Parts: sequence; structure tokens; C-alpha cells
Amino acid sequence: MELFYDILKQLIRIPSVVGEEHPFFMFIKRELEEIGVTVEYYDGVLVAKGKEPNSGYISAHADRHGLICTGHNEFQYAAFIAKNKADLTGDSNSEQLLHNFTARFVDEKVQAYEPWSGNYLGLGSIKDAYLCQRRNNILFKIDGFDYLFPGTPIAFTDKLEINGDLISAQLDNVISIAVIIYMYTAGYQGTAFFTASEEAGRSWRFLMEWFKRFDIKTDELLVLDTSPYPTLEEIKNIDIVMRNRDSNAVFRSPLKNKIKKIAIKEKIKYNFKDNYLKAKMAKNGTISSLGTTELGRLIYATKGEIQGTTLQIPTIGYHTVHETTTKKSVESIITILKKIYIK
Repeated sequence: MELFYDILKQLIRIPSVVGEEHPFFMFIKRELEEIGVTVEYYDGVLVAKGKEPNSGYISAHADRHGLICTGHNEFQYAAFIAKNKADLTGDSNSEQLLHNFTARFVDEKVQAYEPWSGNYLGLGSIKDAYLCQRRNNILFKIDGFDYLFPGTPIAFTDKLEINGDLISAQLDNVISIAVIIYMYTAGYQGTAFFTASEEAGRSWRFLMEWFKRFDIKTDELLVLDTSPYPTLEEIKNIDIVMRNRDSNAVFRSPLKNKIKKIAIKEKIKYNFKDNYLKAKMAKNGTISSLGTTELGRLIYATKGEIQGTTLQIPTIGYHTVHETTTKKSVESIITILKKIYIK
């Protein structure tokens, strides 16, 4: 797994604020082209193709949460500024967390970068974060960024921390990107998608556009991501997370049973997130969303012409630079992918 962690450490250092992913896309492009993978760049999606592009379709979103300068000394949470939030519906995990997590940002170090070249523009520190009810967004006070122009992305500075069998960083969703690149080094020859603006609810549109562009239909799209849980105890008892459905659509794909069979055979502990959420609602006597996913939106919008399933890494500390998972989870995902795609 040393190669995997080398890839992940590098990726974490490259900023990829939602809506401003271009420098990160260029880094992925170079890494893949160096190992002989063909890479095509379309609006909102980077597409990698091995020697047998129809042998698999794996997708992961490339954006991470961060801030955008929106005026003189004014900084807002990037996913929820007006230009990004047209597709947000109110029931995503990100939106539900919006009211609860302002305090966690204080004293975090952030770096500004030029959105096209990725050039480093300086380092700052968050001094305060508060929810502005009028704009329904988090506003930040940052020391040292009074020279930035509106539209400048600001990423959280981050590095991978390994503590025993736990790994921590802003893992969502750079860890899935690292898994895909690692899979190409291990012999994966199918297609992979790296999508933009998932945290703003827009990535499914870019993915749908690609499939329509080439008139391709599939019921075996596999979407990789992280999945939040409340306690470390819970994620230590779950290696992988799947879904039968989300709030938008039922996932109908032969991949789901393939993954389940491999998990049982390899003694990989799995959890279905929709069942988990339903059980939680029944226990608490509450009704809430089953969550929205990129895949669910895509299935719904294409009326099932694109179908698939999700494979997720359970984490705690969701949407922070201290998001944590277990090494066992990462190894389990890679084991499953190798069994499915590498003969």
C-alpha cells in the first residue's frame, strides 16, 4: 500500500476548491499520462481511458470544500455562493451541516491560489466564521488576505496524517481519486471519470453530458466517495458502505451483488447506508432524508438509462481537514476493485 499512500499524500497538497478544480485536474492528467493512460478533458469532467475503455466505468468527484473571495476582505463558503448553489435542494448532507459547523473552522490555515494556473498566492488563518442568515452562507474573517480579488479560491491547507490504523485529512473525495490512480497502476484498463462541483450538486450534469455526447448507456457505473458516520466505534465495525437507493432513485445494478459477494468471501464488513438511516429514523421516531448522491441524481435525470451503484469509505469528521477513516477500509475498497476489474 506504500504506493497508494504516496499518491494520496501528493494529491492532498494540490488545492481543488469546488468550482475551481482546474489545477487539480491538470495534476491528475499528468499523473495518468505518465503511466500511459489516455486523458480527455471536457466541461466539468476529466475522463481517463485504459486500453479497454468499456470494461469498467468508475467515477469520483474531484472537488473539495473551501472558500471563495467575494469582495474586499469578504470570504464565503464556496459550495453555497450564488453561482454554485442553483442545484442544491436543501436535503444534502452538506446543507444540513451548514448550520452546525461554523466553530470548527476557527484557526484553520488556508491558502489562496490562482484558479487557472494553480499558482500559490499566500497563506492565511481563519479568525472567525459565522452563518449569515440573510445570505444563507458561512462568512469568514481571515487575517492576511485583504489583497485578494473576488473570485479567488481559498483551500484549506492539508497533509495526510497516519496514526496507527487510522488516516486523516480532508479525505472527501481526494481519497477516491487516489484509489482510481492506484488502480490504473495496478492494471485497470477501463474508463474513469473525475467530476467537478459535486459539493455544489452539479457534477451529475457533467457526467450525464458525457454519456449523452457519445450515446453510451450502462448499468455498471461505480461511484466512489466517502460516507459520514458519527463515531469512531461505528466506522471500526464497517469496512465499506453501499446503498440500495438515495432520496432520488433506487440503484439497480449487477455491481451491487458482485460487491456484496466479494465482501462476504473476503470477510469485508459492509453497511447499506439507506438501511442504516432508516433504522436510525425508526429508533428516534423521526423522518428525514435518505440523502442525495451524484448517482441518484444521474439515474433520476436519465430515467434509468444510466444505472450503477456506490462504493464508499466510512469516515468521521466529515467535511473537515481531520476527516478520518481506517486503513482497513481503503484496503477493502482496493481488494474489491481488483476482484471486479483486474483479471
